[in-house]
Amino acid sequence: MAPQQQTVVVGMSGGVDSSVAALLLHQQGYRVIGLFMKNWEEQDDSGVCSAAADYADVARVCEQIGIAYYAVNFVQEYWDRVFVEFIADYKAGHTPNPDILCNREIKFAVFFDLAMKLGADYLATGHYCRNELRAGEHRLIKAVDAAKDQTYFLYTIGKSTLSKVLFPIGDLPKREVRAIAERHGIATHAKKDSTGVCFIGERDFPEFLGRYIAAQPGEFQTLAGVPVGQHQGAAYYTIGQRKGLGLGGAGEPWFVVGKDMSRQVVYVERGERHPALYCDELIASEVSWVSGAPPQPGSFRCKMKLRYRQSDQDCAVTELGDGQLQVRFDLPQRAVARRQSVVFYADDVCLGGAIVEQPGPSYHERGLALPPLVAR
Repeated sequence: MAPQQQTVVVGMSGGVDSSVAALLLHQQGYRVIGLFMKNWEEQDDSGVCSAAADYADVARVCEQIGIAYYAVNFVQEYWDRVFVEFIADYKAGHTPNPDILCNREIKFAVFFDLAMKLGADYLATGHYCRNELRAGEHRLIKAVDAAKDQTYFLYTIGKSTLSKVLFPIGDLPKREVRAIAERHGIATHAKKDSTGVCFIGERDFPEFLGRYIAAQPGEFQTLAGVPVGQHQGAAYYTIGQRKGLGLGGAGEPWFVVGKDMSRQVVYVERGERHPALYCDELIASEVSWVSGAPPQPGSFRCKMKLRYRQSDQDCAVTELGDGQLQVRFDLPQRAVARRQSVVFYADDVCLGGAIVEQPGPSYHERGLALPPLVAR
């Protein structure tokens, strides 16, 4: 069908990216409806109800473009399907990624289903990625602007959902998105990008976690068991963390290299290249392939990354059965933490990903020196 005969619901956050996504689709002739999600009730650390401010921006932008707009409340769904798991993982000492969970459970599940029930032909978002038909199948493709690519957060989208999703700004660099907004007088053209936890925003993170996880004071110790300081709870720290430890003294900076949650001990060592921070492999579960299946059965080679800003790393992936994968790295990887996501790529195609179940033994545990070449 021609765009004029198709309806697109655009997930609008009140930011410049979703504003321009709605504008571009409207210019292409689609019948566009802006839909704002309220997923969090509390004020931010400045005492501002960011959801109300963001919805006001959505209203202004939609009125400027000349499209209908509505708000939906998914606060309970977000709490039940995202936040409860997020807090449970932190209590267990893990490092979850709420943005990935939010995309899986809210944006491309509850929100997507609502858009379809409203009669939409497509759901569109302001994510920096692309949806391309290759060899007769929809593929999740990296954004043109490599510095803004968000496929890492979207690997749980399956092909049936992907066939109904549009990413209007995936072909544009960020600077051009802002330029388009400014040329058209869009109210959000200079608005600062949102950061922090999905829908919750920037926070004093230990203080925020402390509202839901009771403080359990304990010791910072070296791997040899030498106490070097005190902390308010092991749950507040993650593997590889440097900032916020409050540990001084002469020498290289301290880094978190491990945790014993039963004893509330946070293990620390000096130096970014300490062997306890690096490993060669991991076991992953909760596997999600965009196409519904791995690129090859059994085992295959591809690229992967463990963090959003990380460059692609070479690896070998082996299916272990019981829904688990073994991922072996060509170069030692730093600060691999449980409940992170490992996301797989073949050139610019995001293949899918999984949740880190267990990092492999560190170089320190194996009694090995760190090789000269390690992942960046």
